[in-house]
Amino acid sequence: ALCPQELRSGCFWRGVLAEAAATLIFVGVVLGASAAPGPLAPALAGGLVAGALACTLGAPQANPALTLALLCTRKLGALRGAAGLLAQCAGAVLASAAARLALPDDAGLVTRVSVAGTAGQALAWETFATFQLALAAFAAADRAAPQGGLALGSAVAAGALAA
Repeated sequence: ALCPQELRSGCFWRGVLAEAAATLIFVGVVLGASAAPGPLAPALAGGLVAGALACTLGAPQANPALTLALLCTRKLGALRGAAGLLAQCAGAVLASAAARLALPDDAGLVTRVSVAGTAGQALAWETFATFQLALAAFAAADRAAPQGGLALGSAVAAGALAA
């Protein structure tokens, strides 16, 4: 059920701001690292920043797929989930715009399907990587920040490297 009192809560708005900031930082770091040749730099940068964000900002999802998974399993309320999704989209758009302005025009910031694979295979790998990230996020929810951050950061890096 939607709770209008929640909109007046400082905790609610801190959570929304944490989602926007975490997504802005995550996307910005990964896009910046993707200017380097090869997939290693963005995969490692994504894992490191995900772990750091989990430890410093209280484990924000910074990922709409995780937010939707939490919504579907009723571990996150509808209002918090909707606000989190909007904040994540806003953070990602701001980070993308900043990266476009800051990086050279020829920087390859678009993820592409490998020449050796098909779009269907890429989708399968992305689904697998997101599943294992969601599994780690659900497991880390009950752990202290350092262990949770290590689990989430490792899951992000492993998923990106595998995919």
